[in-house]
Amino acid sequence: MAQSGTTEAIESLAAEIGENIYIDVAKWHLYLRDAHLHTLLAERFYPMLTDSSIDQSKVAETLSNIPVKLGGGKREVPLSDLLPAPVQSDLVELLEEYQRKL
Repeated sequence: MAQSGTTEAIESLAAEIGENIYIDVAKWHLYLRDAHLHTLLAERFYPMLTDSSIDQSKVAETLSNIPVKLGGGKREVPLSDLLPAPVQSDLVELLEEYQRKL
């Protein structure tokens, strides 16, 4: 039973992230649902939401540990390098709001 609730919570968080957070490539905004990164982020952040408080440094560290392949895998760049600073702040706010709802 608890697993089902956790799965639904992660899916809900993934939807929020996917609709609101984007990477910026040459001033082109690619939302994380379209980049297929929203579920991965939700899976990484959800345990933090239930165990501790969220802050900018934890979010930045997590983003820097997620490699994004570019050019068919010729190069990898940390996700943190692809999210503009205001979008990272938006992500922190989104996570804090989601945590309050738990």
